[in-house]
Amino acid sequence: MSLSCVAGLSRFRSSSNTYTSSSTFGFSSIGRGLLELVSTRNQWRQQRSCMIMASSGSSDVSQVAAKQEKITAPYGSWKSPITADVVSGASKRLGGTAIDAHGRLIWLESRPSESGRAVLVKESEKPGGEPVDITPKDFGVRTLAQEYGGGAFSVSGDTVIFSNYKDQRLYKQFLNSEDFSPVPLTPDYGGPVVSYADGVFDARFGRYVTVREDRRESSLNPTTTIVTVGLGNQDIHEPEVLVSGNDFYAYPRLDTRGERIAWIEWSHPNMPWDKSELWVGYINDNGKICKRICVAGIDPSIVESPTEPKWSSSGELFFITDRKSGFWNLYKWIESDNKVLQVYSLDAEFSKPLWVFGINSYELIQSHEGKNLVACSYRQKGRSYLAIVDDVQGTISVLDIPFTDVDNITSAYHCLYVEGASGIHPTSIAKVTLDDNKSKAVEFRIIWSSSPDCLKYNSYFSLPEFIEFPTEVPGQTAYAYFYPPTNPTYQADQEEKPPLLLKSHGGPTAETRGILNLSIQYWTSRGWAFVDVNYGGSTGYGREYRERLLGQWGVVDVNDCCSCARFLLESGKVDGERLCITGGSAGGYTTLAALAFRDTFKAGASLYGVADLNMLRAETHKFESRCIDNLVGSEKNYFERSPINFVDKFSCPIILFQGLEDKVVSPDQAREIYQALKQKGLPVALVEYEGEQHGFRKAENIKFTLEQQMVFFARLVGNFKVADEITPIKIDNFD
Repeated sequence: MSLSCVAGLSRFRSSSNTYTSSSTFGFSSIGRGLLELVSTRNQWRQQRSCMIMASSGSSDVSQVAAKQEKITAPYGSWKSPITADVVSGASKRLGGTAIDAHGRLIWLESRPSESGRAVLVKESEKPGGEPVDITPKDFGVRTLAQEYGGGAFSVSGDTVIFSNYKDQRLYKQFLNSEDFSPVPLTPDYGGPVVSYADGVFDARFGRYVTVREDRRESSLNPTTTIVTVGLGNQDIHEPEVLVSGNDFYAYPRLDTRGERIAWIEWSHPNMPWDKSELWVGYINDNGKICKRICVAGIDPSIVESPTEPKWSSSGELFFITDRKSGFWNLYKWIESDNKVLQVYSLDAEFSKPLWVFGINSYELIQSHEGKNLVACSYRQKGRSYLAIVDDVQGTISVLDIPFTDVDNITSAYHCLYVEGASGIHPTSIAKVTLDDNKSKAVEFRIIWSSSPDCLKYNSYFSLPEFIEFPTEVPGQTAYAYFYPPTNPTYQADQEEKPPLLLKSHGGPTAETRGILNLSIQYWTSRGWAFVDVNYGGSTGYGREYRERLLGQWGVVDVNDCCSCARFLLESGKVDGERLCITGGSAGGYTTLAALAFRDTFKAGASLYGVADLNMLRAETHKFESRCIDNLVGSEKNYFERSPINFVDKFSCPIILFQGLEDKVVSPDQAREIYQALKQKGLPVALVEYEGEQHGFRKAENIKFTLEQQMVFFARLVGNFKVADEITPIKIDNFD
């Protein structure tokens, strides 16, 4: 879940007003809690020193700043080279990786500088050479299936099949041809009403097997199926349905002979991380499924959510599920007995919620003896690990790499391509070369970076501290990453405490991670403290932690965010009179709910957030249309937890940002809360973006959102003047 600007900005429309809130609040005693680091600050500093040494001789702004005497200035007023332009230019996103027939890496990157267009890129044939764009200028690789997309392309040999953003059709493109012109494979329905995702090649029948979301009859309740698409050069035909009958499907995966297909399915009101099923179908000579069997998820006595099925070269089916322990662990199917066997047990998450298609948390590789090994990533206590699991011995070898966060993995000959990051590495792709035994990493090399130039700002980086803090439930804790103000040029008066910006993540079952995010560094390098909260309901800490939010959305998340802010205040780290909160999507709802129902924060920013839970239920897309029933519960809760119904309880300034093409949280939500707060006389501003959906992809909009939040908080609660030249938008009831 997640304004045309009157002030002479043609890109934006803005409506706004404000006054300084006079509300005050007190803090209840909550205890000191626990504080621990993901990695000791000394280790971080050593890594940062190595980065500085590696960049010596360049025009490094960090080294220049290190030679200067510190200037004493109020928190929030510090100058920083990490500008909003730098942040928006470094906001490239990854959409998956693959290997072509020649062993070269292909990745999908979205570019804010091109209005968020997603482009397939191939690494150079020559080491150190420039990568090559595969996607022609008039195409963009992105699927709208389940609104959040993912799994928008697949590569086999020298052929790539991808979803084109504008028309949502599937296209075939040859990578080794001088003519890169994509050829359509699916019918033209006169608009982007049918989407495809998460597809695989079927060599046995010369076809493509993929998930299809069909919105031709209903955009709010589309039909989801697994279909086959012909790959021949004949006339385009309507895809044939292979699997149907349930609400949702994902991960269609064929064995090496094309004789068996595995897939994941689930039904309302469940989300795939609540309860799902893993099925296997047997394919006859006509390409149809003649028999099917449920491998996991059908036993009513076992609550589980299997995910990520994958066939080994020898025909064994591996998958991940969270039965018994509540943690997503590795399993495999014993076909002869129709039983499942745990491959390795650990109180850690080997996968994550299926918000997007195409998550690839592990790969099946072989040792030099030919036995199965599982190259996998898992998360434990706020940190990722890359490991090799020996399927036969039941042992695990953790690989020593600099990443503390690992997402998707793609295997190649003697190496792994890993999407990851750390507190000093932005989102990147690294090539991890393995030894002959496939048990150690012998080389680690960054292939792609979302922000290749960020190294020069390294002395400005605030390093994340992993904190565990007490919640309102006695004996229960929650987690967050705290980033203290950091700038080599500036310091504040010893008597002053920094303002705090608390971020509530979306989802709400997502997980924030302690990685280098320049949008966070934008705040900390200017003298703000920043905390990113994994409130109860977040992923990464097992099913029990995730299910804290069932029936409690708008309560547990709000309480935990307030508890985190109070913990930092009582720890002496922040200024209690300058506590601010921000969040997008579900995090925007938590922001609005915290401002309506609690008195902890002095101001807030909601990015495409939910103000009315009933409106969300009525208007949102199919994928999430029933999940809020589990999160909210009774009709009474729908009313009592909707901030729009309690405008009288708001007492502080709020700024709202909204995309006008948002299909998850409609623009009416932001407009309704804006008008209500404006009428009440509270300082409020609304910014709407044309052409933006759920989440902002255009560089100019990312920049504008960041700058306007900064100047909004500075004017209303900051007690400082920002160093940047920012023209503030008009704030209703203030300007």
